[in-house]
Parts: sequence; structure tokens; C-alpha cells
Amino acid sequence: MTELAHIRVHEEKPSQYASREDFRRIFSEDINGLYQLSLLLTRDPVKAERCFVGGLEDCVTGNLVFREWARSWAKRAIIQRAILELKPRSIHSNSRWSGTIFVDIDQLSSGLQGHFAMEAVLGFEDFERFVFIMSVLEHYSEHDCALLLGCSVREVREGRTRAFSELMDSRRGSFAEPVFRM
Repeated sequence: MTELAHIRVHEEKPSQYASREDFRRIFSEDINGLYQLSLLLTRDPVKAERCFVGGLEDCVTGNLVFREWARSWAKRAIIQRAILELKPRSIHSNSRWSGTIFVDIDQLSSGLQGHFAMEAVLGFEDFERFVFIMSVLEHYSEHDCALLLGCSVREVREGRTRAFSELMDSRRGSFAEPVFRM
């Protein structure tokens, strides 16, 4: 009898894993933010829609994920779809950069007060745009960025440095551009 009662109690506990409905709710509630992420990555509304829908499909049919991680997993699914769609690669991987240039991300992003000119970010080359969005806006580690993009940590650092340089150059050129926050 005790064993049967224990089984019933265990069955009635809510699952610790995100369900299909959890992901549908996340994509529905944050449709604007998730689509904006997809659009920033792809720069193309048709590709952005494909990545958004594909990300939802991947979340609903994919591996189990802890419920607390579901929102982050949804973003990751969109990022992975965008990577598959655009295949961003560092064109500067054989550059002369020694890897000794260090960018203090916290200092630069606080100097920009968290605002970025959308036009400038959309103007980045694919690799720099992906690295910037993933490492700065989405706070992925250099290691995670490198794994997802199929490159080295050094290439991620160099790509982020180029992106910040382009961003700072664009901010010097025009302070009248519309800005956005993520």
C-alpha cells in the first residue's frame, strides 16, 4: 500500500522538463523578441521567418530541456537555425591579428549605455554580426560562440573586436540613428 501511494504522489508531480506547450507559450509570448533576434541574425525577413519557425519546431520535437532553461533554449534554437541558414565564417581567420588585442566588453557596452544602432549591426559582415549578437547581446561565452560557429575562440575574439570597432565608427558618424535595446 505504501508503495502504491508513493507512485501516485510521484505521478502527480509536475514535470521538471519543458513541454511542447511551454515552448509554444514562450514563442507566442515573446514573438517580437524572438523574431527580432532571428531578423538581426539573418537580415532577411523570409530567412528570419524560416529560422523562427524552425526554432519552434526544434524546441517542440527536440530533446528534453529543463523548464527553467526553455526560454534560453528557444533563443539557442533560433541561433542554430540561423547558423545553418547563413553559414557565417570568419573571412579574417588568416589575418595578421596576433590575438593580443583585448576588448573590455563591459567597458565598451557600458560606454554605449546598452544602445546599439540597428543599422550598424545589420551592416556587419555575417560572422561579425553573429559573434556580436551571440556574445554581446545574448551573453554567450566565447567558447559557446566558437562551438556553435565552428571556429576558434581567437576568431570569436577577433570578430567581436571588428564588430565593436565598426560600431564605434558608426556612432562617431551619426548620433541621429535610431537605436534599439535587447
